[in-house]
Amino acid sequence: MSKVLVTGGLGYIGSHTAVELLARGHDVVIADNLANTRPEVLDGIAAIAGRRPTWGEVDLADRAATHRFLAAHEDLDGIIHFAAHKAVGESVQKPLAYYHNNLGSLVNLLEFVAQKPDCAFIFSSSCTVYGQADSLPVKEDAPVKPAESPYGNTKQIGEEIIRDAAKAHGFRAIALRYFNPVGAHPSAKIGELPLGVPQNLVPFITQSAAGLRGGLKVFGNDYPTRDGTCIRDYIHVVDVAKAHILAMDRLLAKKGDEAVEVFNLGTGTGSTVVEVIHAFEKATGVKLQWEFAERRPGDVIAAYADTQRAAEGLGWRAELPLERSMADAWRWQQSLPK
Repeated sequence: MSKVLVTGGLGYIGSHTAVELLARGHDVVIADNLANTRPEVLDGIAAIAGRRPTWGEVDLADRAATHRFLAAHEDLDGIIHFAAHKAVGESVQKPLAYYHNNLGSLVNLLEFVAQKPDCAFIFSSSCTVYGQADSLPVKEDAPVKPAESPYGNTKQIGEEIIRDAAKAHGFRAIALRYFNPVGAHPSAKIGELPLGVPQNLVPFITQSAAGLRGGLKVFGNDYPTRDGTCIRDYIHVVDVAKAHILAMDRLLAKKGDEAVEVFNLGTGTGSTVVEVIHAFEKATGVKLQWEFAERRPGDVIAAYADTQRAAEGLGWRAELPLERSMADAWRWQQSLPK
């Protein structure tokens, strides 16, 4: 089977994707600098897959360190690039850190791919590239509007860099635009493990339910939606991980219609923040304490995916419902030490 590098492979989506790659017999190499995770995640991956991937602690925004790391793995068949800072609100406060890390690491990896154009490349993109879309559900050919946050801008610029580099150097790539990954592996051996205060809704919900945080704050109740709160497309992380395997298969088989293809990853259904809270309570039987707060900078009103292109091009559809995501996320939270 193929040898695949998973950057940010000890992170949330990266660890679940590493499990799926290992389950299909691929050799997996992980690059992660532990900026937002812990080394124990490697044990969880190994416990699920029955095999331990190779891991190197490396800061991919460091050009020299990245080149040294890749020189030891010149036989890669593919790279799945997750490693990035990812919090919308934080990016508004720390834009330079986001541009340095997210774009610097991408360029450093593409310098390797440019020399080895048979190495397939998958980019962890985001629905934030659409900004506030004119129509819903969002299709891949929707206009890419000015980003609502520096984080979203790094994904927009990242896709542009990949297109320019692929055209110049002859490699193939897929950008997967995630909507909102949630949940955890059903084994409860890996899941979302943010360091510090969670920046995303579901880990804050689970930590609040576990008594580790105060009550939940819902940012804004005056949006033009059915209950006044933002709408997002929440997709189980295992479904997201499986899409990466199909995308890698497509690249390695050279089935793509273009050098760089783009696919949305979502359920096709939008849920409000209040609906997510209710789904958690229904799935777990745990009552949450929450209140409304002021809007948060950088948030769009609503975003949910049109997934027809992924169904046709990758043979992929999301399978796991929101309540299953909430139950798995809670099981993962309960497995962690207090």
